[in-house]
Amino acid sequence: MKILDYIKLIVVVALVTSCDKNEVEYNATTIDSDLAEFQLHYFVPVTATSSNYIYQVDINDEVYANSTAPLSTYNAIPNGSVGRFYTVTPGTVNIKLYQSTSLNLVYNQDVTLTEGKQNIFVYDFNQPPIVFDNGYPYTSNTTEDTDSTCYVKFYNFLYESAGIAYSGKLQYQYVDPSTSELVNIGNPVAFGETTDWQPVKIIKSLYNSSGYCTIYYKIKTVDDNGIIGDDLQLWNSSGVYKSYSDYWVGYIGRRYHHIIGGMRSAKPVASVRQFTAL
Repeated sequence: MKILDYIKLIVVVALVTSCDKNEVEYNATTIDSDLAEFQLHYFVPVTATSSNYIYQVDINDEVYANSTAPLSTYNAIPNGSVGRFYTVTPGTVNIKLYQSTSLNLVYNQDVTLTEGKQNIFVYDFNQPPIVFDNGYPYTSNTTEDTDSTCYVKFYNFLYESAGIAYSGKLQYQYVDPSTSELVNIGNPVAFGETTDWQPVKIIKSLYNSSGYCTIYYKIKTVDDNGIIGDDLQLWNSSGVYKSYSDYWVGYIGRRYHHIIGGMRSAKPVASVRQFTAL
């Protein structure tokens, strides 16, 4: 029994010593609350080829992204995990974009950034970018069982043709998965505008899961009196106009940026891209 007691004592001492020598630490970077945080979106209507990728991004003449992870067309940086942002001191910020592996300077514009999270859209190489508040902190829809909502923020960067922005407003809609009715996602938005975060209903495909389903989306035209009209007609790669419709898988609690870019009546043809915010 004494031998057993000694063994127990040795084990306890060893565990205490082990804990002292191997302290668990969680490495993280603390973001100062007075910094501007931003994601940079590249939505100039150019052909989606690698020659149009941005192989270097300079912010205030400091390299923020390079050829290791280039900024592709109709995409955004930082690349990688959801919810990543660059940081910079609030105020006037200079943005330079270098296109192709030849690093041709195609963009050199100033923009004003404020404290907090924001999304910057470069939509024309000759114009300053448009900055949108990211809408953070995000609210949630908590229930006793499970949520049944994801959130969508719709942006309009639709061109009619080269150098000409689409003149009308667009009403983004989704098909309610439980009733099949069309539901408006926010109010109609003109070129260079966005909705706020809008709830979209999710009906679980599998009950014992995190919760997801396929959501179908439509876009309607809106006249000068604010009356919602017909489906938005987009020219496709076959040279035929088709009513816009698309679908994405939505997950409960997630937040998605939906951005229409490209040209309605010319190439590169228009489409909606999705970026996950949360």
